[in-house]
Amino acid sequence: MSFITLLKYNAIQLCGQERWMSLMFGKARTCNIVTVPEHEPSECNIVILGAMGSGKSALTVKFLTKRFISEYDPNLEDTYSSEEVVDQQPVLVKVMDTADQDGPLNCERYLGWANAFIIVYSIDNRNSFEACQQYLETVTLYSKGLQPEAPVILLGNKVDMERYRQVSKADGAALALRFGCLFFEVSACLDFLSVQHIFHEVVREVRRETERSIRPLFISEDKSAISLSSAPPLTACYKELPTPATAKLVTVKSSRAQSKRRAPTLTLLKGFKIF
Repeated sequence: MSFITLLKYNAIQLCGQERWMSLMFGKARTCNIVTVPEHEPSECNIVILGAMGSGKSALTVKFLTKRFISEYDPNLEDTYSSEEVVDQQPVLVKVMDTADQDGPLNCERYLGWANAFIIVYSIDNRNSFEACQQYLETVTLYSKGLQPEAPVILLGNKVDMERYRQVSKADGAALALRFGCLFFEVSACLDFLSVQHIFHEVVREVRRETERSIRPLFISEDKSAISLSSAPPLTACYKELPTPATAKLVTVKSSRAQSKRRAPTLTLLKGFKIF
């Protein structure tokens, strides 16, 4: 008996068994089975905001390359990518290092793109701290009512400049509490793990907000009708299937934010002094 003939024989036997079961016990129940396809690593779009000189670029480069830069172009704005593993789950982190000159005036380019915001100030510069309030007001006003909401982190940078501190840790915590966001202090030039922790915590917050916005999945069974003549009118019933628990997929509106993935060292570190 050939292999194809054997397959046909097994198929006939299986059909016969199903027909016999249907005759003995009635129509078999069927259920709607939802198959979940395999997904590529989720994306998390993070926007870095803050006044000039607060250390936004230094934080971005530290996270991407584990290095510290002392000089950079304050007019340079671009988006960089890094494949990370957060809590044993892969994620593609995209970081937009903004270069606002006069506060959040042209913020449309990143508001609709971001999954989360990191608002940075320098602890040795009171003016940079006061500028954070404008960003917090803009971001919280935009994010209010969104599903999922975009998490916001207030970040005090340059704790290595403690002796020149102008903004106390209590002031930073109070401002974060006022706007309902997380608060951290860090140094871009000292510890890489502390900087990495901030970005990974942002990814976790995005995942939490995404999970909160997802409805539970239900699988319904199709029950056989007793009599078509006596059965009540059938009404279509649809179950809404939730989207996967990943960071939302968005479209970058700004041409500057649509830069292709590339090694950040080729763009950021060109011509910079690295320590």
